[in-house]
Amino acid sequence: MKDYQKSFLNLAIESQALQFGEFTLKSGRQSPYFFNAANMLKGSNLFQLAQCYVDAIIDNNIEFDCIYGPAYKGIFLGSIVATVFSEQGKNYPVSFNRKEAKDHGEGGNIIGANPSGNVLIIDDVLSAGTAGRESINSIINHNATPSSFVVGLDRQEKGVSDESASKELENEFNMNVTSIVNLDSLIAYVSNESELTEYLEGLNNYRETWGA
Repeated sequence: MKDYQKSFLNLAIESQALQFGEFTLKSGRQSPYFFNAANMLKGSNLFQLAQCYVDAIIDNNIEFDCIYGPAYKGIFLGSIVATVFSEQGKNYPVSFNRKEAKDHGEGGNIIGANPSGNVLIIDDVLSAGTAGRESINSIINHNATPSSFVVGLDRQEKGVSDESASKELENEFNMNVTSIVNLDSLIAYVSNESELTEYLEGLNNYRETWGA
């Protein structure tokens, strides 16, 4: 496991962004764990979180022209990642979407820069891929190219087929989908943390049922 991956999981546990128990996902699936990046909304956490994303982007040699943050978690994630890149002399435009289109003022459902060129989507988690498709279609509708998708956690679950949601998105839209960590690395992390091993059986069972 790379340093930025372990830093991400340590931060997720410490901030309770990553929790273990029984949770119902947007897909309706019952999960033994849940990830909510909003629990990391604290000044010192945000910089560390952004650095993990930037390290993953650089490590995977991802090139892009614009950052797109899906509402709602992607709004602050896209912003903090763009800020860290700016400290490296890279000034990327950032855009976000609204859940509902605005019919006054600037109008529309996009805040900030209009998506253009090769667009990097940044979000917190990838499960069944439903929210990812919404973002991708929004970018395409603005005549831009959704070229890359980076999430903090890829749950490595089946999408609409027996393939993982990330693989489906890659094949359907010819884009690069990657993550800081995934279910496999989470299970490896938990297996090495004595205070978390009680959750290992549930995680393995979930992977057996929904993993791709």
